[in-house]
Amino acid sequence: MARTKVEFKNKQGETLAGLLETPDSNQQALRYAIFAHCFTCSKDVAAASRISRSLAAKGIAVFRFDFTGLGNSDGDFANTNFSSNVDDLLAAAKMLEDEYQAPSLLIGHSLGGAAVLSAAHQLPLVKAIATIGSPATADHVQHLFLNAVPELEAKGEARVKIGVQEFNIKKQLLDDLNENASSDHIANLKRPLLIFHSPVDTIVSIDEAAKIYRAAKHPKSFISLDNADHLLSNRHDSEYVGLTLAAWASRYLEIDSAEFEASQGTAPKVEHGEVVVTEKNKKFLRGLYSDSHQFLSDEPISVGGTNQGPAPYDLLLMSLGSCTSMTIRMYANFKKLPLDDITVRLKHEKINAEECEECEGRKGKVDRITRFISFKGDLTDEQKQKMIEIADKCPVHRTLENDPIVLTQMVED
Repeated sequence: MARTKVEFKNKQGETLAGLLETPDSNQQALRYAIFAHCFTCSKDVAAASRISRSLAAKGIAVFRFDFTGLGNSDGDFANTNFSSNVDDLLAAAKMLEDEYQAPSLLIGHSLGGAAVLSAAHQLPLVKAIATIGSPATADHVQHLFLNAVPELEAKGEARVKIGVQEFNIKKQLLDDLNENASSDHIANLKRPLLIFHSPVDTIVSIDEAAKIYRAAKHPKSFISLDNADHLLSNRHDSEYVGLTLAAWASRYLEIDSAEFEASQGTAPKVEHGEVVVTEKNKKFLRGLYSDSHQFLSDEPISVGGTNQGPAPYDLLLMSLGSCTSMTIRMYANFKKLPLDDITVRLKHEKINAEECEECEGRKGKVDRITRFISFKGDLTDEQKQKMIEIADKCPVHRTLENDPIVLTQMVED
């Protein structure tokens, strides 16, 4: 599986940190999901990681993130509440829709389950919902800090210990939880619901699962997790949830076996020195293969792609940039120069020839690639200038400048 760090802004403009778990580089993500973690947990809790990997293996990319004030996300936990968690979920869904693909599946663990049940009615593109060890309503978590209620009422703020961690909470959290004590919204989900719960869960009683099940309309399903603890700390329990959830979700996310098999991308036979490009979907996603490597090319969401790989021009710049860096390094090593590091940054743009000093004699639109090269090391100005000259000797650079001939032939598959 592949993991990508993703940051996005919440409703207050604070930066939240997340991880996008996707299939391997040669496999297309068919659908996207959001995983909401438990109260005071983080995106890195073991169960979330294992469940995400299980789903990614079945073609479902999973985005999990730290709520405001937790983990690597900005903000003050004391100023958050259940409503702000729901807002964070909605911001995560908007980010996925803008940058990748709108989430089709919501998964919530513990209080995260209550959050996805609450947020779902604002996310019409979500097709299915799953809860794991979740309370029916947010006010259930009040039992975690009942001893602090008198201090909260008197001072408006208190420090409480939840699990092994201590947190500052404010009375506004208590008030907000009380305002979210109704389960009426569960009856209006209008989406398939799968409920996982352990009968021996000591943090959230299985009675809460019964409340969710009674409140929900069909199609709804319940799966008992037997001897699992609340955090699914046993690897087998969390992996079982992931695999079962993937099988259940495929029905409602309309992932058929043919689509999944196509997403796996069986590598074609490729000769040395040859590259093969295959279609991964009927838009822009393409599989790129050499005799020993394979990855994806795509276009951004903004132009109709799914943003699962570099765009063609990005690949062109990467080719030139990597060749430039390699050529400079070979020269520096040969000359035994004290070059510690090289960074090559490239930019492609189409400009009017009249606006380009280097385009004398040309008309209309021209392609311009600008290459920015920086060096680290105890180098003289003369050594640096020589390496800039060497950059132009990069083979890919020469190919681009030599007006290469491209032949196109039709062949029988």
